[in-house]
Amino acid sequence: MKKISTNSYDVIIVGAGAAGIMAAIVSARSGKNVLLIEKLSNIASKLKATGGGRCNLTNTLSNEDFMAKFGRNGRFMTHALELFDHKQLIEFFGDIGVETHAPDGYRVFPISHSSKSVIDGLRYEMDRLGVSIITDCKVESLNIQNHRIRGLNTSNATFLATKVIIATGGLGYPVLGAEGDGYTMANSCGHKIVDTHPAMMPLRTSESWVANCTADTIPKVEMRIDIKKAKNIKYRGDLIFTSHGIRGPVVLDIAREITPFLDKYREVPILVNLTKGLNEEQIRSHMSLNSSKSITEIIVEILPLSVATEIMTLANIDTNISWSKTHGVTRDRLIKLLAWTPLTITGHDGFKLAMITRGGVCLKEIEPRTMESRLISGLYFCGEVMDIDGPCGGYNLQWSFASGYLAGSST
Repeated sequence: MKKISTNSYDVIIVGAGAAGIMAAIVSARSGKNVLLIEKLSNIASKLKATGGGRCNLTNTLSNEDFMAKFGRNGRFMTHALELFDHKQLIEFFGDIGVETHAPDGYRVFPISHSSKSVIDGLRYEMDRLGVSIITDCKVESLNIQNHRIRGLNTSNATFLATKVIIATGGLGYPVLGAEGDGYTMANSCGHKIVDTHPAMMPLRTSESWVANCTADTIPKVEMRIDIKKAKNIKYRGDLIFTSHGIRGPVVLDIAREITPFLDKYREVPILVNLTKGLNEEQIRSHMSLNSSKSITEIIVEILPLSVATEIMTLANIDTNISWSKTHGVTRDRLIKLLAWTPLTITGHDGFKLAMITRGGVCLKEIEPRTMESRLISGLYFCGEVMDIDGPCGGYNLQWSFASGYLAGSST
């Protein structure tokens, strides 16, 4: 990283996260004089915390399957992924000395399983390319003349450039610097900001019985939102009960769908299959095959005792008698609860614990082939600041790198 010796640059990037750093490297590789501005004292603070510090960089899905996981906005990524998908990302990191692997054949990690090695590799490459970096510096406004970017103003100085990339991220993890600066900058020059919601975080439930099940992780859970307009939304993954609600990979994924509904309704009903996908018919068959056993003995074969006990309580059933001696109506009630256990989501901890943000700069106002603003010439966006978000599993980080690569290549 070279010493700051001028206030004029070819490209200025605001935000030194995954997207911004990638944009800086790619732009500098093409010979541009690049300045990277970060308001915190260190670069890549959020990247350092990604995946619990293990840094799940991407995954091995095809581009089509990858985009499908982002829902209605997924096609916006087409050009970025054509230029820089998971294969190119793996090659890029290999070239800067960060070897990767996919131990489960799906999620890609640095072999070190440490975000430090990723950040060190990126920092070394920026240093090699002569990228100028300023930290502890907050951008206060953009300089725009006749719908063209001319530079920006910081708390300390004015910097000139005909290309500016906003890579400030969203609102998640404010302790790591997220304040929505990018939204303010974008909005100031006419860009629409799609309503933002916290996503990828634990959820609270109205049901108190979940607190009795905190010792067990339930694998292969299917979860869906029990609202007519959301009938096709469902996710699968491991579930963990907490003292006040639920967490785990499946919860992180579905939270991005639930938080907008919570803004409209005070409660959001969900249905949870805790029996590894068994339907009512299969559960009934399992119970009948073991009809001489007590109901508790039968259910603990498919559920942990703590969860089985709570569901039997919900069904108001005598746990000591055998299945063969249980009345039909009671049987039906228990089977329905085992197939789809109802929970009621009542809240969350807001952006404080949100890993990502749903919403952001409107995609209709950004050219997907370049990441350039359709309103302001020379202004670009990349990463989470835009209205696009995906589930956990390397999706959002791959998008940050790919959009940063495209934005940097377009300057």
